[in-house]
Amino acid sequence: MLDTVARTAEARDALLTFAQARVDIAADAGANAALATLLGWVESYLMREHPDLGRTGAVCPFTRQAARIDTARLAICTAGPDEEERAFALIRGSFGALDAIPCKPGMVHFRTVIVGFPNCSDERGVAMLQRVQKRHRIYSLARGRMIGLMYGASEAPGLWNRDFRPLRAPLPVLAIRHMVEHDAPFAARHPLLLAPYLAKFRLTGAKRLIDHFRGQE
Repeated sequence: MLDTVARTAEARDALLTFAQARVDIAADAGANAALATLLGWVESYLMREHPDLGRTGAVCPFTRQAARIDTARLAICTAGPDEEERAFALIRGSFGALDAIPCKPGMVHFRTVIVGFPNCSDERGVAMLQRVQKRHRIYSLARGRMIGLMYGASEAPGLWNRDFRPLRAPLPVLAIRHMVEHDAPFAARHPLLLAPYLAKFRLTGAKRLIDHFRGQE
């Protein structure tokens, strides 16, 4: 189901487990160079600690756990800067694919979809992906989901170290995951996220926000 829900005209846009990605890379490293780059970045960066992060633990602890329980999916979309609707269709389909990832009860919030766009590394490509992200903003928040964009020249500051640039990646990436209670720092920074966050987590979310603001004093 995952391969059909989140597919465009090309089979290469299908979502893969980490194990499937490794098989594809081993079978044809040249044809799957972008996939190898994406997987390598996820495993060597997102899932590991970083000295400039400003806190302990992995850069993205949810990705580390998602990989451990096999609820993370990868894809490479070859859409270029002039193929916004193709990129949009893949990302829109990925929301449904996210919900279809098999997992144990109580582990739903670890579902993650990570899509790399190797042909969108220039300014036009990044601008196109920013539009795709913006077009999904309300759609994702209404469903309690988060959509993030990472790329090589990202200047988005870190939550715990403002001088760190955690959203830089070797190729542009759009990632979708569930909103979780620990997203209080993101909710505090982004006004559009605040209401959906409080609607979903209510008192416990409000407490986390208060604790976050107190920690900023």
